[in-house]
Amino acid sequence: MPLRTAGLDVDMRPESTPIPRAELLTAVSGAAALVSLMSDRVDAELLDAAGPRLRVVANFAVGHDNIDVTECTRRGVVVTNTPDVLTGATAEHAFALLLAVARRLREGDQLVRSGDWAGWEPTQLLGRQVSGSVLGIVGLGRIGAAVAARARAFGMEVLYHNRRPAPELERATGARMASFAELLSNSDFVSLHCPLTPATHHLVDADALALMKPTAVLVNTARGAIVDEAALITALSTGALWGAGLDVFEHEPRLTPGLAELPNVVLAPHTGSATEAARDAMARLCAEAVVTELGGGLPPTTVTG
Repeated sequence: MPLRTAGLDVDMRPESTPIPRAELLTAVSGAAALVSLMSDRVDAELLDAAGPRLRVVANFAVGHDNIDVTECTRRGVVVTNTPDVLTGATAEHAFALLLAVARRLREGDQLVRSGDWAGWEPTQLLGRQVSGSVLGIVGLGRIGAAVAARARAFGMEVLYHNRRPAPELERATGARMASFAELLSNSDFVSLHCPLTPATHHLVDADALALMKPTAVLVNTARGAIVDEAALITALSTGALWGAGLDVFEHEPRLTPGLAELPNVVLAPHTGSATEAARDAMARLCAEAVVTELGGGLPPTTVTG
């Protein structure tokens, strides 16, 4: 859908579903700017298809594991993302998943809708206590810190694991740094907020899951491939892990066989930032990045490789 705005000719795809690869490679030819979704792989093939006019890739996401930033930088193509504006929305979503799993809301909803509910029982759908428990946050960045702040309101003790200490965030949130193994072993809830990199691919594997309490809950609103989904299914189905709340998936949008059938998992369709306010702000940041770069400026949300 061609249109003209801010002095630029814009070709906008009306569908919100991921663009097929062949269509993307054709559409990007000769473009000066690309606003990409996290489902769009921006690599050497795509940069070749775009040609030398391409100057900026504005990613409609905070994470940019779908983009070869190093290759873009080598070719002089600026990469931007959308930090800050979705922090609150994603932190709320992570906590919503945590609470939903802890209090078995999915199972309760299904029971009431089924017509089989016979009324209140003293031992019906007993869940995990959130207040007074220990929350482990893997990746105390913007979103991780926002989750930690919400955890304080629930009276939770917060552990975190980072590549480097975050003393300012420790003071702001009351979180205490721990090794990855210590965090897994001592947490009642573990929430993932690290980026997907070669180092974090399958960070939560069978060995990591074995360190977690059998009464613990895993929450992932970061990237699906941080978790070995097959190992997670085994842990959940054997009772080695109590529950999980997942907004992202290893082979998204496909699920690893067996995951959907588990009663102790709450699944969301990658809606961590899905509020009107957050998505509007993300779109605005992408548009501003394109206009700034093509106007000769440096977008403030530039990602470096």
